[in-house]
Amino acid sequence: MTKTASFEQAARDYDLVRQTLGYLRNNWRDQPSLEELSSSCGVTPDHLHRLFMRWAGLSPKAFLQALTLDHARNLLRGSVSILETAHEVGLSGPGRLHDLFVTHEGMSPGVYKAGGQGILVRFGFHPCPFGVVLLMMTDRGLCGLAFADPGQEDACLADMKARWPKANYERDDEATAKHVRRIFDPMRWRPEEPLRIVFIGTDFETRVWETLLTIPLGQATAYSDIAAHIGQPKASRAVGAAVGRNPISFVVPCHRVLGKSGGLTGYHWGLTRKQAILGWEAGMLAGVGL
Repeated sequence: MTKTASFEQAARDYDLVRQTLGYLRNNWRDQPSLEELSSSCGVTPDHLHRLFMRWAGLSPKAFLQALTLDHARNLLRGSVSILETAHEVGLSGPGRLHDLFVTHEGMSPGVYKAGGQGILVRFGFHPCPFGVVLLMMTDRGLCGLAFADPGQEDACLADMKARWPKANYERDDEATAKHVRRIFDPMRWRPEEPLRIVFIGTDFETRVWETLLTIPLGQATAYSDIAAHIGQPKASRAVGAAVGRNPISFVVPCHRVLGKSGGLTGYHWGLTRKQAILGWEAGMLAGVGL
């Protein structure tokens, strides 16, 4: 399959997933059948079943159970408070790095203030479980990961370039492809081979992004808890802005931050995609029996 065909297939697959997720978001309380789901997006039940088995590793019925909005909300509910939940997931101490086993460093504040001047960023577009992914890297490690909807690749790239407007950019699909395969294949998540990432942001943003790395798979926390963790309990709004500017989506799991009531709240790459990632992770946990 050619690269163009791969992009087109990824776009078609994610478009079907997106339609299905939209239907689920509006009808999840009714626990719709496979036939209802497939009818809602104009494909056969067998086709939808095969796609979801390939995409999530489990059946649409099992995925529905993991994906419902109540599941996301229940990540913050239970017999303990939200703050205690945050402590349980590592926000009160060193915690552990994200499941991808990443090691990270930050560029000097001067690099950020200079708009990335003097650094070379290589980038590439690739198919992934959530549509098309834009991956960006410097010679020191991964610095950007973003998602694009079909036909929006140029806008996605412009959005990411605006963060470091004076950097030099060079397209290199071959160099970035191996990192995409590593990131979206849990079988390649090995602690002995950590993924190196580089934060390019303000000191405050970097502290927030480092905190995101402590939230384990299958857990979530609230903006206010992150603010408390970094020693600025009244800075929930600023934390929210920093989370929204996280340049390394998925790897730095900003999708695991929910509103204080447990709602999904915002996500720079769309609430449907946030819900999809949470469902994908829940499905992965269910698949391995964790």
